[in-house]
Amino acid sequence: MKSILNIKFLFIFSLIVVAVFSRFIGIIPNFSPIASIALFGAAYFTNKRDAFIVPILAMFISDLFLGLHPTMWAVYLSFALTVLIGFNLRKRQSVARIIASSLLSSILFFIITNFAHFLFYFPHTMQGLTQCYIDAIPFFRNTVLGDLVYCGVLFGSYYLASLKIKELKFQSV
Repeated sequence: MKSILNIKFLFIFSLIVVAVFSRFIGIIPNFSPIASIALFGAAYFTNKRDAFIVPILAMFISDLFLGLHPTMWAVYLSFALTVLIGFNLRKRQSVARIIASSLLSSILFFIITNFAHFLFYFPHTMQGLTQCYIDAIPFFRNTVLGDLVYCGVLFGSYYLASLKIKELKFQSV
């Protein structure tokens, strides 16, 4: 039984590490694996604490290299909430549910992080709030695209591997 858990954990951890390293490529702004890692980890890690720690730690370590900013608290909050969304994928996964969870996490990220951006960088008026969200629309497109692509890679890779490796059958790690 221990070797089965090790195979699952190592496979999931490997997928997450590859996704984290892809964050350093950074060719497209907001095209990032972290929300997908939060959803994927929440779906497969048995220990709920690990589901929170892995994406937050991945984000923090990469932020140390890529740069810190005053609205980071909003980014981390949105990823913690994304983990909660991902817990709904533990027992029932389907392509539609994964896509819906990914889209919901993208929308949540957009709302929370841009509100924080408004608080720090825009006039505290309705016009300032509106302008903040309008300015963020191009980044939202990239966020949605990144979340969907990385969810497809993470969940899809796990599913394909589970067809060949019996220890990876759809059970939490």
